[in-house]
Amino acid sequence: MYDSKIGSKPDTALVLMFSCQGGRLESIDSIYMKQEITKWESLEREIVFKKYSRKVEKVIYKMPDNRIEDYYLFNDAYAIATLALTENNEVILVRQFRPGPNEILLEMPGGAVEDGESPEVGAARELLEETGYAGEVEIVGQAFDDAYSTGERFCAIARNCKKIGEQQLDKTEFIEVVLVSIHDFREILRSGKMTDIEIGYMALDHLGLL
Repeated sequence: MYDSKIGSKPDTALVLMFSCQGGRLESIDSIYMKQEITKWESLEREIVFKKYSRKVEKVIYKMPDNRIEDYYLFNDAYAIATLALTENNEVILVRQFRPGPNEILLEMPGGAVEDGESPEVGAARELLEETGYAGEVEIVGQAFDDAYSTGERFCAIARNCKKIGEQQLDKTEFIEVVLVSIHDFREILRSGKMTDIEIGYMALDHLGLL
């Protein structure tokens, strides 16, 4: 169950799934608690690099075998990606160059949640800024960015989107708006040529469109 407070975790005790053993219905919490792996103890944290919304944090950990190791983590802001659908059920995507992959990619509209902003408001703002579209926004889940980032990404769905204005892009954004069918969106996800693939699948699953 989604909690609108920034930084809160879904109530996984309410999320149920079938265990592979005997088809029993178990909570995700109970499955994780069966593991013998323990958390590492954080001894010291320090921000060693910061630019724009990106930060790198050095963390010194005490390992389960008592060794001391240091790790460098992306200390990222909370972010959002939105599966935006027009009244004709077309998916609104943005085409732009991404310096990490060094590729021009199709992506879902999204970005960082600003300080004091709810995920719903952030999703609506990013959608409008990047595409000029607005719709009925709902947050349906969230996911970890990756194993070496503190960030989490919210999954938003925007229904019945209409174009109500022009793009309001940052000086470093050069974005083309593209409309595709749901079938083509699934093919783009399957191709792997996209960021936020897990958010796309999460949104489709919520809508029963996998």
